[in-house]
Amino acid sequence: MDKLNIWNERGIFLVIFAITYLISDDSIYFCSVNSINKEISRIAFPAIVTNISVPLMSMADIAVIGHIGAASYIGAVAIGSSVFNMIYWLLNFLRMGSSGMTAQAFGRGDRLEIKAVFYRGVLLATLLSLLILIFNKPVGHGLIVFMEAESATCSIAEAYFNVAVWGAPAVLLTYVFSGWLLGMQNSKTIMVVSIIVNIINVCLSVSFVYGLGWEIKGVALATAGSQWLGAIALGVHIAKKYHMSFPGKDLVFRLTEFKKLMAVNADIFLRTLCLVIVTLWFTRSGAKQGVDILSANALLMQLFTFFSYFIDGFAFAGEALAGKYYGAASRTGLSRLVRALFIWGTVLSLIFTVAYFFVGDDILALLTDNRPIIDICREYIGWAAIIPVAGMTAFVFDGIFIGMMETRAMLVSIAFAAIVFFGVYIGFVGHLGNHALWLAFVLYLASRGIVELLLYSLKIKNIPLRQ
Repeated sequence: MDKLNIWNERGIFLVIFAITYLISDDSIYFCSVNSINKEISRIAFPAIVTNISVPLMSMADIAVIGHIGAASYIGAVAIGSSVFNMIYWLLNFLRMGSSGMTAQAFGRGDRLEIKAVFYRGVLLATLLSLLILIFNKPVGHGLIVFMEAESATCSIAEAYFNVAVWGAPAVLLTYVFSGWLLGMQNSKTIMVVSIIVNIINVCLSVSFVYGLGWEIKGVALATAGSQWLGAIALGVHIAKKYHMSFPGKDLVFRLTEFKKLMAVNADIFLRTLCLVIVTLWFTRSGAKQGVDILSANALLMQLFTFFSYFIDGFAFAGEALAGKYYGAASRTGLSRLVRALFIWGTVLSLIFTVAYFFVGDDILALLTDNRPIIDICREYIGWAAIIPVAGMTAFVFDGIFIGMMETRAMLVSIAFAAIVFFGVYIGFVGHLGNHALWLAFVLYLASRGIVELLLYSLKIKNIPLRQ
């Protein structure tokens, strides 16, 4: 056994040991009784499982359609999924706004406002759903054409989009339901429904494609159908468990609360737009350097994506708990939460960074058997390995700020970070090539976290909280 394999085995052992320690009963700090960490883990771990299960729906679609025979079908599903991901990503403020406002009302013990937040979110999701369905033809066609795929692939992708788009209302309602449940400190229900929905999606896809021969439309119908089943399941659960009687139109349609809701959603939308622009530019810059660099960058970004599934779980815990403590005006609770989340985030990011340094090659080998691409990845894997450490603070504070409804701080931080990204890239790309792109991305993540930390330090001093 050569030296590299020995180090890889040691790295795998260390990662397994660290994760086992974090979730074991022997971990005195992280899982101690009567500790803030027990609250964090109760919300974070189901959220992590949910995050991991969500991409399985797209993977299942591609896996089912991939056995029909034509490569254009696989490309069509990939394009269609990308279009939906872009639309839903920009509308994810429905989930974030619902979680923060619900958590604050929960912390105050304001039962009527808890219900009012729910109904306002449902109303907004319904209105946005109607707009998507009304304008689905031009929007879908425009975005698919923007992908610049072959005409045959685009035609199939449009067929997929035209059917799957009818699941959009279910997705937007699920955002509201999930955010509301998270604000109520309940991420377990979201996890269970998400797993069930993915299983149903696979079963329906296989039945529609192979049993009924509906091909691409069968996959799209299975996706939309499972999305509706998930939304209905969450809605029924909320109605039964929380006795969601209507709190009255005067409260639900209160103008000041709607203005606040729209201001918060506008901040989150613009923040997400900045994020999308940076992400698209990263992909575009890789593509300009050739298909090999594009492929290598895409593979390395999977390491970042995998880390985000885990750290996002703690960001979700930050949303729920920061909102609760902020709503209860508890300075002590909020301070303990921030400190605990930073410890969780630091340990988790170090685990991933060490893992990527030691076994990054092995992980990439699971994603592709193209050795030339893996060889290119080796030149840049150091950048991907330090991303967890560089980005941890931004993830943690995104959750905290959503819970506190300090969405303007999130927007300011990412706008500054985007300026850093483009400034570094433009300034160094001529000298460093693809290394400049990765340097810009790492500094973009780090600067987001630094600005958010500074804004939080300034904000917390002026918040009228009890000790």
